[in-house]
Amino acid sequence: MTPVELLANHARRIGAAGHFDAGSSEPVPSPCISVCRMSSDRSHCEGCFRTLDEIRIWGGADSAMRRAVWGQLLLRAGIPSGAKETSP
Repeated sequence: MTPVELLANHARRIGAAGHFDAGSSEPVPSPCISVCRMSSDRSHCEGCFRTLDEIRIWGGADSAMRRAVWGQLLLRAGIPSGAKETSP
């Protein structure tokens, strides 16, 4: 399975559990899929598609910021945003 497929599956599971819902009281889980290496141009991680800045701020980010990061990384990965809301 490719990192994009792993990330899309991860997003689907998290979305199905309601973690992307703005009203959820549960913390938004990390997009990390344990494929931790930077792209050749160092613009993003090849596993989770976060930038270095997004990785750096993740631990202190609130749920709204984490949902925004998820939205950006899904765009970067070419995964339709609906993937985060669809059941597997």
